[in-house]
Amino acid sequence: MKKLTLICCVCLMSTFSIKAQKAINPPAGGKAISNELIGIFFEDISSAADGGLYAELLQNGSFEFSPAERDGWGAGTAWRTVRPGHSLGFIQPLGINPIHPNNPTYMRLNVERVGHYYDFAGWTGFGIQNDGFNGISVKANKDYCFSAFFRNVEGGEKTVRIALAVPQGWGKDPKLLADAEVKVSSNSWQKYEAQLSASEDATNAVLQLLVLDKGVIDVDMVSLMPGETFKGHGLRPDLAQALADLHPKFMRFPGGCVVHGGGDGFWDTYRWKTTVGPKEQRRGLKNTWGYHQSMGLGYYEYFQFCEDLGMQPVPILPCGVSCQGTNGGWGMKDQAQDWVPMSEMDEWVNEALDLIEWANGDVSTKWGRVRAEAGHPAPFNLKYLGLGNEERISPEFIERFKYIYERVHKAHPEIVIVGTAGPGSHPGNRDFETGWKLAEEIELPILDEHYYEPRDFFLNNRQYDNYPRDRKTKVYLGEYAAKDKKLIDALAEGLYLLHVERNGDVVCMTSYAPLFARKDNTNWNPDLIYFDNERPYLTCSYYVQQMFGVSSGDYFYGDCVNIHDASNLQGQSVILNTKTRQLFVKLCNASADKKQADVDLTRFKGLKTTAVKTVIQGNAEDENNYDNQPIQPKKENVKIQKKMKVDMPPYSIQMFEINL
Repeated sequence: MKKLTLICCVCLMSTFSIKAQKAINPPAGGKAISNELIGIFFEDISSAADGGLYAELLQNGSFEFSPAERDGWGAGTAWRTVRPGHSLGFIQPLGINPIHPNNPTYMRLNVERVGHYYDFAGWTGFGIQNDGFNGISVKANKDYCFSAFFRNVEGGEKTVRIALAVPQGWGKDPKLLADAEVKVSSNSWQKYEAQLSASEDATNAVLQLLVLDKGVIDVDMVSLMPGETFKGHGLRPDLAQALADLHPKFMRFPGGCVVHGGGDGFWDTYRWKTTVGPKEQRRGLKNTWGYHQSMGLGYYEYFQFCEDLGMQPVPILPCGVSCQGTNGGWGMKDQAQDWVPMSEMDEWVNEALDLIEWANGDVSTKWGRVRAEAGHPAPFNLKYLGLGNEERISPEFIERFKYIYERVHKAHPEIVIVGTAGPGSHPGNRDFETGWKLAEEIELPILDEHYYEPRDFFLNNRQYDNYPRDRKTKVYLGEYAAKDKKLIDALAEGLYLLHVERNGDVVCMTSYAPLFARKDNTNWNPDLIYFDNERPYLTCSYYVQQMFGVSSGDYFYGDCVNIHDASNLQGQSVILNTKTRQLFVKLCNASADKKQADVDLTRFKGLKTTAVKTVIQGNAEDENNYDNQPIQPKKENVKIQKKMKVDMPPYSIQMFEINL
């Protein structure tokens, strides 16, 4: 009887929920547009992954940094030897019988003496120390999860002390925040785990592994993760929440030039298959931005994050052609570009086909089983797949793109393929024109355009107004930004997005780029979100993107608002979301003069008399930075009418969110 009652209650709740969210019919005068206009683009640039979104607190925990990747690197990069209590020993990077061939390097600790010098109050042992990413930030009474693989090589069982501490200077014991011990006796690789609870806040903590017994021991895959990550999936909560608050409809990843070995050639091309298994079996890689990727944030985590946020995953795969920026090629008159022989193209075709099987295949398939073994037996329901990233549209690129596109499309016609219009995607550009010609020839579903321009471009250009309406290929504006991060730049981007909404029948997706930048390791400016070990810093552009992400819908109305004495510096849109029964009125004024608009919403039935009004406003040169963040959205509940006059303050963008 209780079971029956529960079922009935669930049914009633479901019926109520469906009724409350029943879609409405759009009134006349609107234009159907994409409901996926605002997404995010994640590229591991400016330490966006390791030391950023990926919550791992240690750097080079797998000892895979290599001088083959970068001069001055080595297995001991980010590590130092510690020998408190006058202990003695030495370390050796080795690669004999590693945990996995993809992770060949480990560190051997040869412990010759464990000291007991009285000045060190028992802090003793021989070992290694990791400072994280410019210090490890921990919070009092929070748990931190340690793990590592150890192998006892010579001597009896060994006690390894794991100490989370704050250095106090030469000759002094560190201040202990937390510690634990593990006993290592096996002569084969074993994973050990311990939980550490910090006794106080610290921004400059270190992790020490101290062997307390003589002999030889190997260590690899050292990790320290916060006990609390975003939805328990290994991502840093504050940075992940900042992305969730953008309300993105999709995420493009992993790049960008990271996709196709932009810095050094094909040997460091991103290969998704080495990023989805157990962490100790993944292959780390130097990326085009000059640092090492651990691949702790790999394709599995990307897809999982998309699922957590309700976003469509848009993975981008290489298509047998390198970035023309390889080895300084961006500065060449005729940019360099490498390509694989056509006889090897099936390898790259299979890369795409296997990814689709991994994402969507049943657990009985080869790659579907790999996904299930990682912890996700249900398919990810991949819809989009990108091939290539802003390559020069050379004859060699065209030949290889057509080869891979035709085979993937034939095998999986349900997958929407995203192509590329090359770098600098503006009418008149050689790659742009050639890319569009190819897209129309093969009836490519979506073409990815990229451009970074000064604010004046976004203030004055409305290029999508002139795009043909009968094209079968839609536009994805995959990378764009004004070249500064002042309020006026964000407003310029906002005006441009208003024009994108107006052309939402031609443009189906957009994503600002780059997304993240670490304060002390920034490769590119501007970026949407800056951060350090403690917190994110949200730019003016972030809040404008957020406003557009919140106000997604499926119908655009262009004749509901009349701005008095309007110029290119003012813009407006009215967006209807028929599923959520919400109406969004956005007004932007990027001039120094106050403006006024007449708003007529009489065509919308059932309009509520109150709305949430959000305003972003300030001085044109205002900028959010680490020390001062003057630009913040201001929200208030306001009364509205179907016909009303709205003031548009100088240098402002505002939105009315109205329920129907």
